[in-house]
Amino acid sequence: MKIVLAYSGGLDTSVAIKWLKETFNAEVIAFCADLGQGEDLNTVRKKALRTGASKAYVEDLREEFVRDYVFPMLRANAIYEGAYLLGTSIARPLIAKKQIEIAKKEKADAVSHGATGKGNDQVRFELTYYALKPDIKVIAPWREWPFNSRQSLIKYAAKQNIPVPVTRAKPYSTDRNLFHISYEGGILEDPWAEPPKDMFTMIVPPEKAPNKVTYIELSYEKGNPVAINGKKMSPAKLLEKLNSIAGENGIGRADIVENRYVGIKSRGVYETPGGTVLHIAHRAIESITLD
Repeated sequence: MKIVLAYSGGLDTSVAIKWLKETFNAEVIAFCADLGQGEDLNTVRKKALRTGASKAYVEDLREEFVRDYVFPMLRANAIYEGAYLLGTSIARPLIAKKQIEIAKKEKADAVSHGATGKGNDQVRFELTYYALKPDIKVIAPWREWPFNSRQSLIKYAAKQNIPVPVTRAKPYSTDRNLFHISYEGGILEDPWAEPPKDMFTMIVPPEKAPNKVTYIELSYEKGNPVAINGKKMSPAKLLEKLNSIAGENGIGRADIVENRYVGIKSRGVYETPGGTVLHIAHRAIESITLD
């Protein structure tokens, strides 16, 4: 059996490589998408191979991600429950699409992902898989394996000598791409608990933002931003630059409890600096161009 796993190098998918091999006596091929998460993906690729993957694909999807997924979403003014700009959601169909392409190339029997059995990601991945290859077998470890918490995964990883970036002192998970970063789980599951001040990575605390105005001018063509202060940039470069400007000014944090597709509530903490500016800017353009 041959399985293509959507691999991030984090706790869940690191354990998944070992578990898939043992449970299905399978060859596991890891696929990691470069969506601008700011990691050394060559190190992630090597980690996948050390953990037991037979092959590890890393593909740079940053421009495609922003051009074909983020920008159309912004044109639609998409926002979930009035607060969440869908940074994780919009990345999953692209990852799944590339995963299916690799599965076809490798003649794999199945695809797999590290999404939990209680969240929305499992739906995003699997609907895309079946839309593109209806006969593909999908293996969702969180719905099958014996582990019932991140702590049990950490214990298993330690036993198997799998290095993971999660500790008992910092048991929340993150998902980052060029559009945003999300934090959830662990200590954040208590809505009364304020996020640790050292948790945030893309945005300075508002109280530490410059005590002066920052002016920017965005240029649009056919509904998409194409330049900042008159300087034209590619979609990914523009978003990266805007993330820096907005992040330095404390723009784009959200801390919300949202309703999941499967019928439960979940707290998510998000940083979407450039995306917040682009969402507001697009709404402003519509206000003067649409009746």
